[in-house]
Amino acid sequence: METRTLGHSKLSASKVGLGCNNFGMKLDAEQTRHVIDAALDAGVTFLDTADLYGGTKSEEFIGAALAGRRERAVIATKFGGLAMSRKTGERWGSRDYVRKAAEASLARLRTDVIDLYQMHFPDPKTPLEETLGALADLVREGKVRAIGCSNFTGAMIDSRFATAQNEWSLLVRKAEADVIPACERHGVSQLPYFPLASGMLTGKYRRGELLPAGSRLASSSYFDAVRSDANFDKVEKLTAFAAQRGRSLLELAFSWLASQPCVGSVIAGATSPEQVRANAAAASWQLTPAELAEVDELAPR
Repeated sequence: METRTLGHSKLSASKVGLGCNNFGMKLDAEQTRHVIDAALDAGVTFLDTADLYGGTKSEEFIGAALAGRRERAVIATKFGGLAMSRKTGERWGSRDYVRKAAEASLARLRTDVIDLYQMHFPDPKTPLEETLGALADLVREGKVRAIGCSNFTGAMIDSRFATAQNEWSLLVRKAEADVIPACERHGVSQLPYFPLASGMLTGKYRRGELLPAGSRLASSSYFDAVRSDANFDKVEKLTAFAAQRGRSLLELAFSWLASQPCVGSVIAGATSPEQVRANAAAASWQLTPAELAEVDELAPR
């Protein structure tokens, strides 16, 4: 699989990354190992997790699964998840919190260094300079290779970050208003999450049909806005566009993001080896400028 350099760092990540939020939640340790095995075999080297995922189990399961082959993966994790900080009431951007969180993640991941350490959410109670200072210390000490941010607005993105991680897909394009221009301006790589719009861009949902039990779209009213009639209109148009070219909607969703200049790796979760393999193969379509323009008309921002 194609690899890309992340921002101004020396890290190279696979064009398709593996989102690890299912580990410790939907998947146990053995299932996690099977998914990671399939990812590595398919050329996916970029694993994105967080101390929040699975209540720390995601990091623990990844550490166990990579034992003896740590060098095959680029590990990205995050600190400052809201649920984690609410347990202690601490300022998750403070110097003490950042160091304590990093040490805990290093232990759970069974590694001496975190490749990409990301601030999960902005901390409104702590100056960003304090957080960046703490992260710079970790880099100087060799415990972190590069730093990134997640869920930041364009105005918050700093050139010292190698990456920024925001929701971005053909159906959710608000990041293009300020975040993507900021990434391009600062030389920061974007790592879009929810590239399949919580499943709407997989091709498995149809207007008027019952949602599959256990699916993300059926799990919470949070996703009601995603399964709107307007989005189904877009999905139907995009499906036809892809089919006319012998492609699937899944391929279009991944390849459209991978065609954006600032994208470093497209992060997608998976609950099975089969899903990992499908995701890994889906970003091979090189869309032409004309095709990109037509997609913009079918699913405008």
